[in-house]
Amino acid sequence: RYPAISPDGKTIAFAYQGDIYTVPTSGGEARRLTSGSAYECHPVWSPDGRQIAFTSDRNSLGTNIYIMPATGGNARQLTTHSGTEIPQSFTPDGRYVVFKAHIQDPASSALFPNAFLSELYRVPITGGRPEQILATPPMPCASAGMVAVSSIRR
Repeated sequence: RYPAISPDGKTIAFAYQGDIYTVPTSGGEARRLTSGSAYECHPVWSPDGRQIAFTSDRNSLGTNIYIMPATGGNARQLTTHSGTEIPQSFTPDGRYVVFKAHIQDPASSALFPNAFLSELYRVPITGGRPEQILATPPMPCASAGMVAVSSIRR
């Protein structure tokens, strides 16, 4: 599930039975990068192909964003809010992981966080406080020209 092709097009990262794997795009044996009782999914590649960010419930307090070398190894936790955080991409310079989450709607929003309308954030790959990039918009109103943004994966 959740396949992601590396920037050089040579490797696919994917989730299978709660772990992150990679496999050459040409075929071959898959290599498990994570293991353990945690459920991990949604891998995304850094622009240089050297790191993979993913979602994990390792801390048993909800899902957070982690990052690890694309070759495997120790994963570092980047977020701690546990707001159903799912990585979407890295910024083009590779300095931030962009992710969607259900953390905080602005006071001007008439909606509450839910799976259909989440906010967009970024967090430095070195760790630190996430920054909101895009909030859940106010209630859509055609006459006011407002547009609702959502990212629903099926």
